[in-house]
Order: sequence, then C-alpha cells, then structure tokens
Amino acid sequence: MTPRGLVGLDIDGTILLQDETLSPGVVEAIAQVRDAGYETMLATGRSWAGTRRYVEQLELTSEFTVCSNGAVIMRRVDDEWVRWRVEVFDAKPVLGLLRDRLPEARYMVELASGQRLYTATMDDWTLDGGREVEFDELAAQPVSRVVVVSPEHDEADFQRLVAEAGLNEVSYAIGWTAWLDIAPLGVDKGTALERVRAELGIPRDRVLVAGDGRNDLGMFAWSLAEGGRAVAMGQAPDEVKDAAGEQTAVVDDGGLAIALRTLL
Repeated sequence: MTPRGLVGLDIDGTILLQDETLSPGVVEAIAQVRDAGYETMLATGRSWAGTRRYVEQLELTSEFTVCSNGAVIMRRVDDEWVRWRVEVFDAKPVLGLLRDRLPEARYMVELASGQRLYTATMDDWTLDGGREVEFDELAAQPVSRVVVVSPEHDEADFQRLVAEAGLNEVSYAIGWTAWLDIAPLGVDKGTALERVRAELGIPRDRVLVAGDGRNDLGMFAWSLAEGGRAVAMGQAPDEVKDAAGEQTAVVDDGGLAIALRTLL
C-alpha cells in the first residue's frame, strides 16, 4: 500500500533542542502522523551512527533514513538496516585547498562503509568507532563527506573561504557554528529524498519537509518544486526562512509538532 505522503525531518534544531533533548510535543506529533499513514523519516546531516538512536527513540517505522546530507540512504530490510545507496567523491583536491587556508582546523571524512577518519577529536560529532589518522590518510580513498571544524572562524569567514577556494566541484553547507560540511557534487537531502519518494511511489505533491539549516535548502527546493510543503523552524536564518514555503515556531516552543499537526 502506497503511503499517504512523505514527511522528511531534520534532526538538530528541528527535532532536537541544543542540549539534545526532544522538542516539546514532537514524539506525540510524529506518532500521530506516522499512524495516519505518512512515511515519516529523518533527513539529517548526521552520520548513520549518530542518527540511529533517534529512529529508535521516536519509534519510526520508516523504510528509509537519509543521512550525511543525502550522501547516504539507509534502508530497513527484514528488520536490519543496510546502506542502500552511498555517494562518494575524491576528496584530495578539496582537502588540499582547505588545508592551505585552514591549517589549524580539525578535519573528518566519512568513508563509504560509514567509518569516520579524523585528524583530532571533535566534541560536537559522534566519533565512536572512528579512527584518528594523519591528514594525508583522509583522502586515501573516496569519501561520502568531509567535515571541517574551525572554532576560531565564524559563518562569514567560512563563506569567504568557500568563495576564495572555489569549491565548485562539491556540494557544501555551512553550519550554524564553526563547521563546513562537504558532499559529492549535486548531492543533498533533496536528491536523496527524491530517490526515496520514487522508490515508494508517493506523488510529489504529497511531501512535507521541515528543517532549520542551510543544509536543508536543497530539500526545501525539491519539495516546493512540485507542490509539496517546506517548513522552516522559527529560529532558522533568514536565508532558510526565505527559501521555505512556511514558517513555524522555534524548536524550543515545539515548532515541529505544530507543523506536523497540520497534516492531521
């Protein structure tokens, strides 16, 4: 039976507060939408290792989960999760450009297998099962993402860096704190959600996505292109709000729950 619609949800700043507790009302609202027949799934910049616990905590029954900003699509097969589709790229050129400009930054890559290699511990990232390596080993094989963390730089610094480095052979998103997240060219949450939507046979106009960051811009544009809905959280940057078709309350006030209940 084809689901009633597809709901794609960001995690950080949408489902989760800054202290990683759940936004008010989100558990109940997600359960109601799921039980109403919507394929309700996560679409996040997090790796699968940092995402799975929320799939379980929210009791999601979705067949798919989009991770790593669209570079990884997980699929549930006989109650086991498998890496259904993984996009990779050669990170050597971009890592070389970035190291020249940010020699003191911390770097992480995610391999096609899901393993993470990193040059130094990153407090904001789940690195369980990862391995600390020398910088040159980061690009020894194709990767699905590159993460650059540089606390001494702000958003404007990263935007200048992207322009100066000419990062036009990859996709990238600048986080609300000091990190740059780089994916294969042409890959984002929207491209991954389209693969899921097509696989499930859900009409394009039966889609709702919600998020709060610049890495959600791709899925907003994808959803709106064919009459779907895109909801920006109330605390989102103006650029993100402007790209959405709708806005809801801030995450601390249960904005996602409010948006989801419009489907009922």
